[in-house]
This record gives sequence, structure tokens and C-alpha cells, in this order.
Amino acid sequence: MAERITKAQRSANMSRIRGQDTKPELLVRRLLHHAGYRYRLHGRYRSERLPGRPDLVFAARRKVIFVNGCFWHTHSCAAGQHAPQSNVEFWADKRRRTVERDARQLGTLRATGWRVLVLWECELKDTSVLESRLVAFLETDP
Repeated sequence: MAERITKAQRSANMSRIRGQDTKPELLVRRLLHHAGYRYRLHGRYRSERLPGRPDLVFAARRKVIFVNGCFWHTHSCAAGQHAPQSNVEFWADKRRRTVERDARQLGTLRATGWRVLVLWECELKDTSVLESRLVAFLETDP
């Protein structure tokens, strides 16, 4: 299938995709802050970075939250299963490596005593359910 836009246009589009401070992440942060929780951002814990650079770190609780985009992390929802029609092999390989990297990093975090919650972009629509889920995760003991 032929590209609909030029390589320069595609490059410009891709360069504007954010890795942190995304709309889903900001929504979760706003809900938690309003509920009275405080956290560190993007995997900072003491002077080191945690594996996978979690979006939110609750160091005293030894808990972290990742807010994943469905497409980029290949979620099982419709958005996550959508496969690009151009450069198919590149995208399949890139997304497969992302899933493998995520699994390694979550395993490392859990092995070192961290509890992990992964939120998917498609799960953030109902904020009351989301807030209940966040509070339940943060308030339960290991």
C-alpha cells in the first residue's frame, strides 16, 4: 500500500508523539492529586531510575503505576489490535519488542518488591471506576 503522506510529513507527525505527560497520564495524575495522593514522576526513586520508568511512583508504599497507550503497547482492545497498513514488518517488530521490554521491566520491578498497576488508555473513560481502582490499589497491603 502506498503512503498517503511524505516521509517528511510522517517524521514530523511522529516527532510530536509524547512519551510522558500524555493526556491519559495527566488525567490519572489529576485524579490522584485531587484524592490527596502524592507521588514522584517518571520512575524517579532516590537517585536512581526504576526499570521501565513508571509514570507514577509511590515510594513509601513501594507501588508504581504505568499508564500505557493501547496502540503502542499492543493492548487487547480494538485500538491496541489495530495494525498499521504501511511498513507492516517494522511496526510488528517494534510493537513486539515493546511488549517484551514491558514484560522484562515489570518482572524486574516485582522481583525487587514493587507492586505494579498497569492502566490502559481505553480503561480511563469512566473516571469514577478509575478512581475506585486507583484507591483500591494504593490502599491495599501487599
